[in-house]
Amino acid sequence: MAAHTLTESQQQALLHAARAARLKAYAPYSTFLVGAAVLDDQGNIHAGCNVENAAYPEGVCAEAGALSAMVLSGGKRAQAVLVFGTGGAWITPCGGCRQKLREFCAPDTPIFTANENALGPRYTLVQLLPDSFGPDHLHSP
Repeated sequence: MAAHTLTESQQQALLHAARAARLKAYAPYSTFLVGAAVLDDQGNIHAGCNVENAAYPEGVCAEAGALSAMVLSGGKRAQAVLVFGTGGAWITPCGGCRQKLREFCAPDTPIFTANENALGPRYTLVQLLPDSFGPDHLHSP
C-alpha cells in the first residue's frame, strides 16, 4: 500500500491508537512517553508503547511493541506506521526500530509522525533506512 492510498479514516485510526498507547507508556527514567500504531495487511491496527527498564538498554520501543502485537494477532506485513510523541521535534523511529520495521514493511510503507497537535511529516521506510539489509538478502537467488 503506497502512502497515497491510505485513507483519512485509516490515518485517524492510527493516530487514535498511537495516542492512546502513549498514555500507557512506562517511562519512569526518561519521562519520554511514545506510542506507535501499525496497520497490518488484514486492515487491523496494533498499538504499542515504550517500556523502559532500569538496566538500559533493555527497554522496548513503542514501534517494537506494536510490531509484536501485530505478529501475535497473525499479521504478516505492516502497511503503515504512526509514531506519536511530544516534546517539540517530530518523533521518528530509532535506528533499531527502523531495522525492525524493515522486517515487516515494503520500502514505500508510509511512516507517519504525530504529536498532540497534528500529524507531522510523513516518510517512507526507504527514506528512513536507505540501502538497508533485510530478509530478501538471506534468500539465495
